[in-house]
Amino acid sequence: MRRVRISHWLAALLTLLAANAAAAQDRARIVAVNYPLQYFAERLLGDEAEVVFPVPADVDPSFWRPAISDISMIQSADLILLNGAGFATWVDRVSLPRSRLVNTSAAIRDQFIVTESITHSHGDGGEHSHEGLASYTWLDPMLAIAQAEAIAGAIAGRELAQADAVYANFAELRSDLEQLDADAQAALAGAQDVPMIATHPRYQYLARRYDLSITSLEWEPGVMPTDAELAELEALVAETGSRVLIWEAAPPPAAFEATAALGLDNVVFNTLARGAADDGYIAAFDAAIADLSDAVAQNPGN
Repeated sequence: MRRVRISHWLAALLTLLAANAAAAQDRARIVAVNYPLQYFAERLLGDEAEVVFPVPADVDPSFWRPAISDISMIQSADLILLNGAGFATWVDRVSLPRSRLVNTSAAIRDQFIVTESITHSHGDGGEHSHEGLASYTWLDPMLAIAQAEAIAGAIAGRELAQADAVYANFAELRSDLEQLDADAQAALAGAQDVPMIATHPRYQYLARRYDLSITSLEWEPGVMPTDAELAELEALVAETGSRVLIWEAAPPPAAFEATAALGLDNVVFNTLARGAADDGYIAAFDAAIADLSDAVAQNPGN
């Protein structure tokens, strides 16, 4: 009798494992080309699908080059979320199923910011060009809402989750993003007369949304600037009267010391393309705005 009971227990366990495996295989997979799109999709879907951001944490997703195994995984996804505005240059070099591509910024194309086409290099991506468009659209929460709405429409239209649940989640996400924007407007209300410098040209949409004056350098994110770069910065400080320096990633402490000697307050403002640690998009954005607001408070405008 004991053997029969054990046999029945094993059979039930195997049946459960098989059912879980089948459910995992049936679960939709969505690939996002940057972290904000992953965050939006996860907010919309909950546990209804797997949302993958395949770029390694130490690589700039704007210029990531996927391996063959990455390409195969992406091609098999149920949805591929593109940012548009020239972000993720690899998508133009890889054959992807058109029916599963979602350009999340298609509806806001008329709000793109045109920039000078600048060619330079990063340690993780080789030489590249900014293609004449500012691509970090999600640094304007109102544009982020439009991108999230495009994702919601694609998910519902392809029946990857129940439409009512997806749009209920979108309404909550939209409310959070609107509150984030309102908080940022209030926090940066006194920043319009404070000249700023950014170590990399990634903040155009942030600057436009909150009426900030930001001049950009072309420094490698998170590394110690060279003597020539520091000399360039010193000249730019003298030219613009800037008092705040925005870093895309934290550099060595010696870099902060060198720039502080030029009379600059250092602020690390994560652009969120790669991720936000454990904070999530909204919390990380809000924290960065608070740090920028604190620097402005120390350097009030005229």
